[in-house]
Amino acid sequence: MKLTKIIFFMFMLLLGACGDNEETDSSADVMYHHNFRPYYHYTPQANWMNDPNGMVYYDGKYHLFYQYYPYGTTWGPMHWAHTVSTDLFHWEDQGIKLYPDELGYVFSGSAVADLNNTAGFKTGNETPLVAIFTHHQNITGRQVQSLAYSNDKGDTWTKYENNPVLDNPGIADFRDPKVIWHEASQKWIMVLAVFDHIRIYSSPNLKAWELESEFGKNVGYHGGVWECPDLFPLKDEQGTVKWVMLVSLGGNENSEPNGGSATQYFIGEFDGSSFVSENEEILWADYGIDNYAGVTWSNIPEIDGRRLFIGWMSNWAYANVVPESGWRSGMTVPREIKLKKRQDNSYVLHFSPVDELNTLVDPQKTIAPETPANQIHVDYHEIIAGGSYQVEMEIIPSETDQFTISLGNELEDLTIRYSKTSGEFTIDRSNSGHVTFNNLFMHEISCDYQATGETLPLTLLIDQNSVELFINQGEKVMTALFFPRYNYKFFRLDGYTQNKFIKSFTINALKKSLIR
Repeated sequence: MKLTKIIFFMFMLLLGACGDNEETDSSADVMYHHNFRPYYHYTPQANWMNDPNGMVYYDGKYHLFYQYYPYGTTWGPMHWAHTVSTDLFHWEDQGIKLYPDELGYVFSGSAVADLNNTAGFKTGNETPLVAIFTHHQNITGRQVQSLAYSNDKGDTWTKYENNPVLDNPGIADFRDPKVIWHEASQKWIMVLAVFDHIRIYSSPNLKAWELESEFGKNVGYHGGVWECPDLFPLKDEQGTVKWVMLVSLGGNENSEPNGGSATQYFIGEFDGSSFVSENEEILWADYGIDNYAGVTWSNIPEIDGRRLFIGWMSNWAYANVVPESGWRSGMTVPREIKLKKRQDNSYVLHFSPVDELNTLVDPQKTIAPETPANQIHVDYHEIIAGGSYQVEMEIIPSETDQFTISLGNELEDLTIRYSKTSGEFTIDRSNSGHVTFNNLFMHEISCDYQATGETLPLTLLIDQNSVELFINQGEKVMTALFFPRYNYKFFRLDGYTQNKFIKSFTINALKKSLIR
């Protein structure tokens, strides 16, 4: 704890104790204990949650399954719990759909709408939804791939009687199938994480799988076991189509980009059998520390055309010990992925909050200071104290060499800095509240970025115990958890200059979700 903050807090206590009988404390000075549960991010009602699974859109609803342990707040025998939404923010929980059985725990996987009934599971008028998941034998560690299906829009599920559909060839880590329909070859394609690389399989019917190729043994980052892959095509603004592969990987305190688990991606070509990466450098979906195992929804209608992503907002380095009570973990804000071509003709991905987030903005609760400005301080405002809000700003990089965003109270703060000299953003949460439960909370989180344009747009999402920073419309993203002891009371933006480097600035309160 910083000495100046200790002195300030003692001074405030002294003021309250030394006056006469007049009331000297105001509500602004009271330290209210902080509630960690987010308002607009998805969280389970109770108990443990990790990886998003089985994400499929059908009949107007986004289906989200996830790894779930219903008997405690730390990782345990895995189930699939289920929730649905029509707008990606108001979720209706549907309970547990897949339970462990004689083949083992129900680990991560995906789900598809079998529009042509290739698997033969259809019994009524509805398109069968088919889940493809890993069965994990908890005693032997053996992992195999299995199916379950639903003929009533995902309400009830039946496990395939001839599971597993893909047996284990003798590999310890053999899991997390993501399945897509490949239109050109008229086949289902599965990408499967196999310790340090990806195997690609094909099938005409989701039941019989044939190995097509392998990818990744000599490319990408290998500072941990590869997990939770995804494969999909994406079109840029000029109509060029590239294929994208996401790969999450568990790591340790020294792993890139900032320690623990993270998600990398590859951009290249896929011919229905083999994937070839074109990117020369390692690319990360998120340069923060709390976005893992993210994958995309299948069966998004062509009229929509978006590729939508969500990740588990935690890190395996400390997921089991974060100071949440009665429940653990949340999901990131759903994000749209866009393919962008750089000046050197290489491609990268941009991740930005989905447009549906704008429907949560409360027009009656907005802070819009006069701009241009050389600093903005918002102290003791109900939106900041509420803890769930969106900040939109434009910075003029030519007018300052650095700037700092800080949010906090008299005793705690979380700080985001940008330095043009070092060419990086950093997040410092070492004084943000509860931090001693893991060493990574004391480490600075960094993201290389050189601001080159006339303006630098930034979007910052705060939701009780998380910060998501979207740099230049999602060119880079940083996601981090923090756990204040007391409600934060201020938001400040400083450039340490007399120049008016802030072109525009708005804070919007975001409405609470009414459906759980």
